[in-house]
This record gives sequence, C-alpha cells and structure tokens, in this order.
Amino acid sequence: MKKILFTGLACIIAVLIIHAQEAVVKKEAKLPPKITRVDVESLPQETRNRGKVLDAARWTDDDGEHTLVTTETGEITGADDTKSAGIFAFHYLLKQNRQELTWKLNDAVKDCPVDVEAGYVHNTFAVTDLDKNGKAEVWLMYITACHGDVSPANMKIIMYESGKKHAARGTNKVQVSEKEFAGGEYNFDEIFKKSPKVFRQYADKLWQKNILQK
Repeated sequence: MKKILFTGLACIIAVLIIHAQEAVVKKEAKLPPKITRVDVESLPQETRNRGKVLDAARWTDDDGEHTLVTTETGEITGADDTKSAGIFAFHYLLKQNRQELTWKLNDAVKDCPVDVEAGYVHNTFAVTDLDKNGKAEVWLMYITACHGDVSPANMKIIMYESGKKHAARGTNKVQVSEKEFAGGEYNFDEIFKKSPKVFRQYADKLWQKNILQK
C-alpha cells in the first residue's frame, strides 16, 4: 500500500512540474507583444502637426495598451536660408478610456548653413520584451547632422521600458577615402549600463547593422 501511495504521489508531482513548465513556455511564447498599425487620422492633433508620420503602432503589455507615433519634419529652410530638421516620438498609455501622453522624444538640428539631416534609421523601430518581464521595450534609432563634407553624423539609439529612458550615443561610420573610414563609436548611458545584459546585446547588434552610412 505504501508503495502504491508513493508511486501515486510521484506521479502527481511529475504532472505538477510538467504543468509549471508548460505555463512558463506559454508565457514566453506570447512575447514579443503583437503590434497593430493605427489609422493616422485617429491620432491626436499634436502628433499630426509635427511633420510626416512614419510609424503609428499599438500594442498591449502588463502596463496596459500603448500607442506610439514617430514623425519627421524633413528639411525646413528659414528666412535667412539656414536649414533645420527634427524628429519626434509620442508615447501614449490608455488610462480610463483616455490616451495619456507618458513620454515624448524630440531631437533637432537648427539653423544649419550647409546640409542638414534629422531622421530615423530605416527599419529600426521595434517593440520587444527581451527580459521577458511582461513590460515591452520600445526601440528608436535616428541620426542628426549639420555638415558640408563627408563626415560622420550623430547617431542614437533610444529605448524606453515602462517610461524609463535608455540611450546609446555616438556616430555612424563613413568612408572618407578608398581605404579610410571615420566614426562608428558609441557609448551607453548609465541606465543602459545598469540594465539587463540582453538590452545592451540587442543595442550593439542594432548599431553594428546600421553603422555604415550608405
């Protein structure tokens, strides 16, 4: 009888372990968050007044329903023939059936007398959950520059998780002669340095993939 009871208890424990493992697998399998596109006309007016809308995306995680909008102003020529350009990002969280602005990103080059650049790097916007904590990371990458020669542009990776900003800042790489390149270095800010290693690994791969100015 004791042997039968022991065998039965062992079977129950084994089943519980299997169910626990399946629950972990299911939790991981639902990530990264699924992104849906948002109709531009439904966006808040403040976003549509900030240049061309590039991305308008929505997803849900443990913090709730998120909406992100990215825009570029393009080149703007001033009265004195100097040039300016800027990028924006607006993040909203749905609270009590109302879209609440929780963070905004803005960077720009102003009053540039030569060539101006301010734009997102193509195909780098992403929403992930690399540390699998149920809270999404939002990735943005862009360049800014004011130059009249072949020289590196400022390049940044900005990542937000639950409203906390992480930044990697440096320059892209350009070919200045047949065998010589300039730029390409970057540094993590202190928040990035203290974040999970998987964040920095992702950022480094993103940087290396987009480092070279075409």
